[in-house]
Amino acid sequence: MREPAATTPADRRWRLRHLPVLLGASGALVAVAALVGALTGGADAALGAAAGVGVTAASFTLTTVVLAWADSVNPQLVLPLGLGLYAVKMTLLGVVMVAVASTGWAGLIPLCLGIAAGVVVWTGVHIWWLTTVHARRSRS
Repeated sequence: MREPAATTPADRRWRLRHLPVLLGASGALVAVAALVGALTGGADAALGAAAGVGVTAASFTLTTVVLAWADSVNPQLVLPLGLGLYAVKMTLLGVVMVAVASTGWAGLIPLCLGIAAGVVVWTGVHIWWLTTVHARRSRS
């Protein structure tokens, strides 16, 4: 299966066009999470909350880049690479969370909240981008 007919050679980066908007939203959330963490729980909470958002943004960015590459090479690679990457990321996240929990670090709960906030913001901004910006471009 080839790229959609609407995609021209001049528009090879369509698979990653949304990424700067999502990274910008995540960057803003890192600052807000760190501020809220600092105000509510001190330095450990600020670091944990910001790191949680960062982990989420890094995870989603990795997935976006890998799947965009896979789609550009052969769309049949998207499913196996996506599922494999998901399994590796979730296993790694679980191992890291267990290791962090075993230290008794005060930033663990803010880290978890930062991850959750990062998922909500990334997903929300992605939905917004798809329903407004991308939809407008598709009609043009």
